[in-house]
Amino acid sequence: MNKTFITSAIAGAFALGLATAAFAATKGEFDNMCAEGLALHKVIKTDCAVNTDYKGKIYCFGNEQAKTDFMKDPQANLKKSEAYYSKHRG
Repeated sequence: MNKTFITSAIAGAFALGLATAAFAATKGEFDNMCAEGLALHKVIKTDCAVNTDYKGKIYCFGNEQAKTDFMKDPQANLKKSEAYYSKHRG
């Protein structure tokens, strides 16, 4: 029983490590800012945990609702996001 617990703990730690590595590798457009937030003229930094691939690029969102709203009209929202980002970045 003890050996099974240790094996499970090691497997869980390994899986968590892989998930963390994959998560850390996520790099989205707009310096990981929420694409929907930018479309609404708001700067919302994200960790890119909520994201989508749209036309080969990764876009990050502050939450699932922002992603859903953005994807209702991604082409129009992307134009708004790009315009706001280009005027207000760094």
